[in-house]
Amino acid sequence: MRIGMPMSYSGDFAETAGVIAEYEAAGLDIVFVTEAYSFDSVSQLGYLAARTTTLEIASAIFNIYSRSPALLAMTAAGLDYVSGGRFTLGIGASGPQVVEGFHGVPYTAPLARTREVVDICRTVWRREPLEHDGPQIQIPLSPERGGGGLGKPLKLINRPVRPRIPMLLAALGPKNVALAAELFEAWEPIFYYPEGSAEAFGKALEDGNAKRDPELGPLQIVADTNVLVTDDPDEEARGLQKVREHLALYVGGMGAKGKNFYNDLAVRYGFPEEAAAVQDLFLGGQRAEAAAALPDELVRGVSLVGPRSYVAERVAAFAASGVTTVNAAPLGEDHATRLRSVATLKELVA
Repeated sequence: MRIGMPMSYSGDFAETAGVIAEYEAAGLDIVFVTEAYSFDSVSQLGYLAARTTTLEIASAIFNIYSRSPALLAMTAAGLDYVSGGRFTLGIGASGPQVVEGFHGVPYTAPLARTREVVDICRTVWRREPLEHDGPQIQIPLSPERGGGGLGKPLKLINRPVRPRIPMLLAALGPKNVALAAELFEAWEPIFYYPEGSAEAFGKALEDGNAKRDPELGPLQIVADTNVLVTDDPDEEARGLQKVREHLALYVGGMGAKGKNFYNDLAVRYGFPEEAAAVQDLFLGGQRAEAAAALPDELVRGVSLVGPRSYVAERVAAFAASGVTTVNAAPLGEDHATRLRSVATLKELVA
């Protein structure tokens, strides 16, 4: 099992980037740079590539609408080039709030578009003349679909470092999870609960793997989590409270009733009554009460927080459920604590 760490688009970037070599030395395998509707992550990924030597870098995630498929492929090839073959292209559908609300692009047919994006990216990386005529995307664009009739198939000028850059799909819904297992090198679920993973994702993964090209190798599972290795009960409690509040925001507030993927996931994990209560409280403005309504089993289950022996048990549970990389955000209140947790986690996964 490998360990990764997310880097947010908040003010934490400068601090973490300044000490990224220390995390690399502590055993960090890959860093995932987030992108929502703040600073782009491409510039940050390029900066990190220059500050590291072995650490892998990944986008987490580029949405499939705001950049054209060819630009996604070009960007991935460029980041793979400047990092010497250390880049993973993480993509996802995002949602209409971001895609339509911020980018002004129609949020249509996410499943079909994702499938076409994968095909286009791999065509570009193989340096084949780019021709694609799909329901969602046409390249070159014909006059019948709004083009001027002057486009012609082009191939990437540069030769990529690798003819197939690894692709990761961030997905939760059954159809998208099945697509990840069918077409992608890796899949990233948020709030991964090992004990509920078979019920939540098992059928979708089985369906996707049945169609998987053997050349892709086994599907890599990148589980988002948090880590804090501590023997201090008070520090542990503070860490778990951060997990609880973050989880409540997503389960309770990321979408209206019937339109919240994270609430649906909590239901699939086996907590239907608790998920409903959290959502009702959160949408009613009772955020603290919503966080308190989350079951301890779920809060602890999706995180790696506690004494070393307990975290070791949770690492084993993640591994037993098929996880190959834990993307663990350190929860320590200072750099030394965060670095120590990463180093300890590296020892445990090894």
